[in-house]
Amino acid sequence: MKILRLLRFLVSLGVVFMISPAAAQDRLTVFAAASLTNALEAIGTAFEEETGMQVLFSFAGTSALARQIEAGAPADVFVSADEIWMDYLRERQAVVPESIKAIAGNGLVFVGPAGSEPLDLDVGGISDALGRGRLAIADTETVPAGRYGKAALTSLGLWAYVQKRLAPMENVRVALAAATRGDTPLALVYASDASVEPGVDVVAKLPAESHQAIRYPAALTQHAAEGADAFLAYLSSAAAQRIFEESGFAMLQDSQ
Repeated sequence: MKILRLLRFLVSLGVVFMISPAAAQDRLTVFAAASLTNALEAIGTAFEEETGMQVLFSFAGTSALARQIEAGAPADVFVSADEIWMDYLRERQAVVPESIKAIAGNGLVFVGPAGSEPLDLDVGGISDALGRGRLAIADTETVPAGRYGKAALTSLGLWAYVQKRLAPMENVRVALAAATRGDTPLALVYASDASVEPGVDVVAKLPAESHQAIRYPAALTQHAAEGADAFLAYLSSAAAQRIFEESGFAMLQDSQ
């Protein structure tokens, strides 16, 4: 029954390939950037309701996931928070090159604990907001959110001031949690993160032109189970794009 539901679903998406009952899978494993947690969990639920195929997620920093896949971790689909780590896996023949496609976009914001006041995007504004505290940010050397953040802060002339006031985190959701708990007065996170966390307020939006466009590429791994194509295709469907938008992401057509 699950196989028939999946086949009907594939046809509805225009995905055409041969799939045998013996090879069909009831479960897929998706490695995805931490910032996608809320959106992809909702998308996974919707996909399972339509196809009967269960989707298991592993969310973490993109760099950590990419290295796990390189080492042979059993992922069927990889969703990266930037193109650098997707290219990293493509160069190592760990993903299927022709399957790579952008599925969503994002922006950057400063957030503070709920009730925080808006800040000016200059040294004075950042200094006042930080006080004696630190800026929570994903690691600026390896994690996409941190790299985008560093580029934006450099473009805005703020990096020289803040680089000694950073609280580096393993991924953007950990940075968000630091501000939510009040451990730090500020965090630099994705706009989508702020939209799903009632414990923070957006105190400033970083200009889109201050950093490279933020796109999330997705791809099949080289050892993807049959049926993974269906989930990858579903990520670009109207239903999935609607969930991305409701979760604070830029829709696919707006991010390319």
